[in-house]
Amino acid sequence: MKHKVLVLCFLLSQVSFLMSSENYGIAVHGGAGVMKNLSENQKQKIEEQIIKTLTEAFKIIEQGGTSMDAVEFAVSEFEDSPLFNAGRGSVYNSEEVQEMDASIMSGQNRSAGAVASVRTIKNPIKVARKVADLTEHVMLIGEGAEKFAEQIGEEIVSKDYFYSEKNLKRLRKAKNKSTNLNLIQDKIGTVGAVAIDKYGNIAAATSTGGMTNKMPGRVGDSPIIGSGTWAQNNVCGVSSTGHGEFFIKYQVAKEVCTRIEYLNKSIVEASQEIIDELEQIEAYGGIIAIDYDANIAMPFNTDGMIRGGITNKRKIFVEIY
Repeated sequence: MKHKVLVLCFLLSQVSFLMSSENYGIAVHGGAGVMKNLSENQKQKIEEQIIKTLTEAFKIIEQGGTSMDAVEFAVSEFEDSPLFNAGRGSVYNSEEVQEMDASIMSGQNRSAGAVASVRTIKNPIKVARKVADLTEHVMLIGEGAEKFAEQIGEEIVSKDYFYSEKNLKRLRKAKNKSTNLNLIQDKIGTVGAVAIDKYGNIAAATSTGGMTNKMPGRVGDSPIIGSGTWAQNNVCGVSSTGHGEFFIKYQVAKEVCTRIEYLNKSIVEASQEIIDELEQIEAYGGIIAIDYDANIAMPFNTDGMIRGGITNKRKIFVEIY
């Protein structure tokens, strides 16, 4: 009898594993905003970076890696590229300094980590992951986050590493106007990733340099769990990009999963509804989301959103408009 019980438990565990690992994949974004002036060369470079990153991140999942590993890798790759408003490509605040924000979340146990207003951390998303894994906290900011990064051996760089003549000109142009540059323009390039692995675990991550000409110390939605980033097993994972103040007030990332969980909405319905509602109050941006069955949604209400994805049931794709 005892033997039969053990066999039954084993079979049930195998069924559970097969159910959780049926579909898997990853989606990424490189920000939503006004993209009418992108040259063909710029579009090609962006598409090449998205394809390269998606291919390598998906390989992590295919080979049995976790969704947390995949989204951390994808976002760190974007942080290393000057093409996006995150990490190396971050825009300047009003004092001509880059202040970066990032967050990451696991849907398995709702473990989450974030950093905000950091200036010398090469890859904010890697430190956000370490906050989740190595501390009892969720968010570290400014000098405290940088000191923690240095203590654990994450790469610290000089401010020259982030220097960008293009972004400086953009800042000075904004200062010469009576009002700031369009806020959506300043969100082009915020990066994010959502994924589900073979074990059914969902993860999400987001990283940004914020807004051109922002006040020193300003923090948007990207490092805020529930606003810029949310992951919940058996429901969905979300990363957002847009006018951060509105995304914070309306807890956009979590709201997508809430509508799926309690209103039985599909990932496409829940995501699109929220973006439509934001547009009604003149809040602009977009989200990427992946659900428990590796279905992907990528709605936005701006001229474009850099985005792409790949799953075991859908070939790699990249779109901007």
